[in-house]
Amino acid sequence: MKSLQELYAPNNACFGCGPANEKGLHVRSFPAGEEVVCEWRPEPQYEAFPGVLSGGIIGTLLDCHSNWTASYHLMRRAGAERPPCTVTADYSIKLLRPTPTDDLIQLTARVVESTDERAAVEAELKAGGKTCATCRGTFVAVRPGHPAYHRW
Repeated sequence: MKSLQELYAPNNACFGCGPANEKGLHVRSFPAGEEVVCEWRPEPQYEAFPGVLSGGIIGTLLDCHSNWTASYHLMRRAGAERPPCTVTADYSIKLLRPTPTDDLIQLTARVVESTDERAAVEAELKAGGKTCATCRGTFVAVRPGHPAYHRW
């Protein structure tokens, strides 16, 4: 099954979610009812120290997954065939506990507020069945003239 990224932006080179970035993280987001979910397997090069995932990587995972959650929501809201290209307006993460790198990471995100052009998303990152980090962000559909407009 193809992820949102593979369906709608196969040539995207984003470090976090771009299918075309061979050195990227390859976040793969899938709709699941009112949420969007992702499973991701960490590798040793993404550790802050042995056995613990880097906070920067955690931020990237949550940012990219939340962005796609917003984009998918805005597409459905508009009844469009393709999602709008969205960018991060703001986001904040809370690191609640060390994230172990010896198991799959689960990301879950949902839109909690939206207009026609922006969506607020809340997300969480779990490992070993425990919530390790949370995120809240605002993601905005860009218009012609914005540098990211044609990236998808």
